[in-house]
Amino acid sequence: MGHGADQLGQRAHAARRAGRRNNAAGGGHCRVSCSAERKNSGAGQRETGTARLEEAVGVFREALKENTRERVPLDWAKTQTGLGNTLRALGERDSEAARLKDAVVAIRQALEETTRERTPLDWARTQTSLGNALRTVGARESGTAWLEEAVAAYRRALAEQPRDRAPLDWAFTETNLGAALVMLGEREKGTARLEEAVATLHEALKERTREDTPFLWAQTQEKLALAHFAFFDKSFEPNHRDDALSAIDGTLEEYSKAKAVFYIERAAHLREKILTARERQVYPAPSPTQAGRRDEKP
Repeated sequence: MGHGADQLGQRAHAARRAGRRNNAAGGGHCRVSCSAERKNSGAGQRETGTARLEEAVGVFREALKENTRERVPLDWAKTQTGLGNTLRALGERDSEAARLKDAVVAIRQALEETTRERTPLDWARTQTSLGNALRTVGARESGTAWLEEAVAAYRRALAEQPRDRAPLDWAFTETNLGAALVMLGEREKGTARLEEAVATLHEALKERTREDTPFLWAQTQEKLALAHFAFFDKSFEPNHRDDALSAIDGTLEEYSKAKAVFYIERAAHLREKILTARERQVYPAPSPTQAGRRDEKP
């Protein structure tokens, strides 16, 4: 895994020991170990390999043995959510459907303890995590059922994430809602979902600014590029193709600064598709009502 990953593993091991000392002393919390788990998981999500994510899964599972549901239900729920988020990231990379569905199960279980009445903000964040897991499954499955569930989870989260009180949480959920709407828009007739996706992502960008949160801005820009490119596939309107290219160019600039290899490769692949569409003037097969648009110049 390399020296950096070894250091992360050592910190995670030290955190587990600290967590055990806290529990033995009656503290019963996972603040230290959860911090180490997030470092492993967060670093792994920017890399193309899965070593750090696999390590994070192991740390989460160990933490669950110590921070049991019976003893510390809210800490157990947070760890379950972290496990689910990491399983989702792993499943996104290795295409294992079982991991993705395990992620959904883990987060649903977390919601049994992280209730809206007890901890509304944590409940909202967990709903967003559930939406992300459902959306990732939905990307691999046919139909729209999983994606519709994801949209519902995001909307539930937004009900407890008012923009004026939690702007970055709100923008995170808005960004992921936009991504789910893009996927639905690609599968459904018409452009209503794509129009909503574009509007949703533009609103998120008002909080996720390039100046204040450049990496988060880039993540939202990437989804905006997907929305515009999906719009182009349906409408053949070259302005959407050009807007997609502009969005992905900015995205790549920030991903490159962050040296986020996994994200760079994904965004570069999308950029190549957009350039191919522009240079070859590639259009999908038009429907009878759209056939007349073939003569339009890009």
